[in-house]
Amino acid sequence: MTASTTAAQAGDRPPPAPALRRAVRTYLDHLTVERGLSANTLTSYRRDLDRYLDTLAADGVDDLAAIGPAQIAAHVARLREGDADHPPLSAASAARAASAVRGLHRFAVREGIVGHDASRDVRPPAPPRRLPKALDVTEVVALLEAAGPDGPDPGPLSLRDRALLEFLYGTGARISEAVGAAVDDLDLPAGTATLHGKGGRTRLVPIGGYAVAALDTYLVRARPGLVAAGRGTPAVFLNARGGPLSRQSAWTILRRAARRANLPVDGPRAVSPHTLRHSYATHLLDGGADVRVVQELLGHASVTTTQVYTLVTVDRLREVYATSHPRARG
Repeated sequence: MTASTTAAQAGDRPPPAPALRRAVRTYLDHLTVERGLSANTLTSYRRDLDRYLDTLAADGVDDLAAIGPAQIAAHVARLREGDADHPPLSAASAARAASAVRGLHRFAVREGIVGHDASRDVRPPAPPRRLPKALDVTEVVALLEAAGPDGPDPGPLSLRDRALLEFLYGTGARISEAVGAAVDDLDLPAGTATLHGKGGRTRLVPIGGYAVAALDTYLVRARPGLVAAGRGTPAVFLNARGGPLSRQSAWTILRRAARRANLPVDGPRAVSPHTLRHSYATHLLDGGADVRVVQELLGHASVTTTQVYTLVTVDRLREVYATSHPRARG
């Protein structure tokens, strides 16, 4: 450990060099304007890169061109170990931080700031593989039915809740895509919806028949009354005051329906807004859908992201085999 590192850990950190700060600021501007990353993602990148700048300053580095692979690898290792001011990061968090650092160096090469990518051969820590949580079909049906409507004359919020959850499962939409959907994004006669995904990407997806019926009922019998309570908004899903439904409110709707359906709302198997998306993908693959078709439906930039669902279906096949085949167990 160098003297400068010890000083930094003691709280007497030298400030990062202005040239390094400018490089990071330019990179973040690029991510904002050219890549269209979300505010939350940008906040994470800024935090990770600020910590990288602190490491470089502690090591006396004031120029990106002076950085070598060993320094970047050492930075990632420090993230995993932690220090006096920071707890150790998990493999997943350290991998995200390493991705931010590698992105900075690749950007610096493309912009001609440096002549080589010092991060090219630095491998981030591999996070443990986590398979998505998916409900089986009977559990999904129970969840959707628990959302409402109740009785012969259901209220507008009950119709909205059922339409929202049917939409999530019927399209595989992210929760942000659902609450961000506008009425003009729906083409119910054609059974399609336009979803606005990450990075400003849009995609056209089919809507299941049950979701079309629930949406039609909500749009005709419930939404006009909710709109009248507000100032007018194009959002499909509205709150009781006539404004766009928030992600937090959508989460509450889902948890309430999960409790009614006797599904877990806490612990590792807890139902979350992403559960219906995971279930949508898993059930499509179980039904024989091609993984690249599911990739397009989910709006994944890479098929590698989608392929994690194939692992879920293989696990299910193993379970069925183990319980059904007469010679599965020795």
